[in-house]
Amino acid sequence: MLRPWSLLLQIDRQAGLAVHLQIAQYIVDEIQRGRLTGGSALPGSREVARQLGVNRKTVIQAFDELIAQGWLCTQGRRGTFVLPALIATERPVAKAKIIREAVPELESHLIDFTDGVPDSRLIPFDVLGRAYRRALIATARANRLAYGDPRGELPLRQALSDMLSQERGLNAGLNQLCVVRGSQMGIYLAARVLLKPGDAVALDALSYPPARAAFQAAGAQTFAIGQDESGMRPDELEQLCQQHRLKAIYLTPHHQFPTTTMMPPERRMQLLALADSYGFVIIEDDYDHEFHFAHRPVFPLASMSTADNAIYISSLSKVLAPGLRLGYVFGPQDFIDRCAAEVMLIDRQGNAVTELAVTDLMQSGELKRHIRRALRIYESRRNIMAEEIKSLMGDKVSFDLPSGGLALWLKINLPLDMQRLQSDAGRQGVKVLPGSDFAAEGQAIQALRLGYGSLEPEEIKQGIQRLAKAIELQIK
Repeated sequence: MLRPWSLLLQIDRQAGLAVHLQIAQYIVDEIQRGRLTGGSALPGSREVARQLGVNRKTVIQAFDELIAQGWLCTQGRRGTFVLPALIATERPVAKAKIIREAVPELESHLIDFTDGVPDSRLIPFDVLGRAYRRALIATARANRLAYGDPRGELPLRQALSDMLSQERGLNAGLNQLCVVRGSQMGIYLAARVLLKPGDAVALDALSYPPARAAFQAAGAQTFAIGQDESGMRPDELEQLCQQHRLKAIYLTPHHQFPTTTMMPPERRMQLLALADSYGFVIIEDDYDHEFHFAHRPVFPLASMSTADNAIYISSLSKVLAPGLRLGYVFGPQDFIDRCAAEVMLIDRQGNAVTELAVTDLMQSGELKRHIRRALRIYESRRNIMAEEIKSLMGDKVSFDLPSGGLALWLKINLPLDMQRLQSDAGRQGVKVLPGSDFAAEGQAIQALRLGYGSLEPEEIKQGIQRLAKAIELQIK
């Protein structure tokens, strides 16, 4: 394809603005001036890098940031284009201000460090839209928009089965999978099927509050087990097993929620051995498996189990967008049959069009391409947050750089009033989640969970600056 447009940009390496942001800002200016119109093809990243004399990764980073902000889009192997809907007269100024690192504009903008939600702006909307269109036409023509299988559309379960077998070491038959509306529904179903009032369930002392609430809603008695740098402590868990007939434990071993630590193989084997000895079920919530930066994601704990004592719950919502509400549960067939019976009572079935559209993305390879691109962006945002924290807070705080996920666990090394810190941060224009939100009894925890996935680089920097000011208010 002919791509006649060339960059007239002169990179200023002495400027305070990062090179990739200089490139991004230049492209935005060209769009606003009308030199680049909606649908215009950009030169390839190699060509831009050659023209500017920069590393290709810098150009890719600039393109990715503009895709995230809604200026550019990709079209498979055809290349990168200005979003067709953009025309010069629209001038989406707010986004340009963020790229320019305009701190005054951000001062009135509340920066929300969530618990780790993804950036839905990264979704390849054009690709997803075409997949939805194909799915809608196919289901309508085949008269499949009526009631279907409560376990989910067969093509999606087949795609999930193939993926789990090839990438996660799980031998998942089609009748061992149930598609659900996000991982929370999977947790709720597991609680409904496995538990009866009075049953005992163990969770980490710091854990995912909606999971604890789901078990309690089923009438279970929940117990908080201490954790160390490797996760749930086996000695404390065994003591509980000796005192109560434990029915299940809930774990997030890949990236522990909220502390982000990864459970090592030895600890996984210890917990599986306890499950075999005491007859409880392990409910594994692998909520963000795809987002791992250091190396290939570790196989799920469920892949190590040789017995029917492991339930595996995961989600495609984090990969695409929480609003799409798509997850799945893997387990023994009789357990899945009971889950399907519960689905019939509360939901009847999922959204066939969404399920088939996502199947399309999985089978075409578009989902993997999206994940690879999103990984680069999220890793960059993680690194930006880590560097900003080190620069502005020093030894007042500490953290372990997360090997994956979309959030960082920040430990406060000072005896601060955490409620006051949350309030002071709010007055500075930044919302944070204190560690007490994740404790069973709301105990004060000298830590914060800071999600970076949904924030642009300058929002991350500004948010950390504001948080640093809030900490200083208590020190003075």
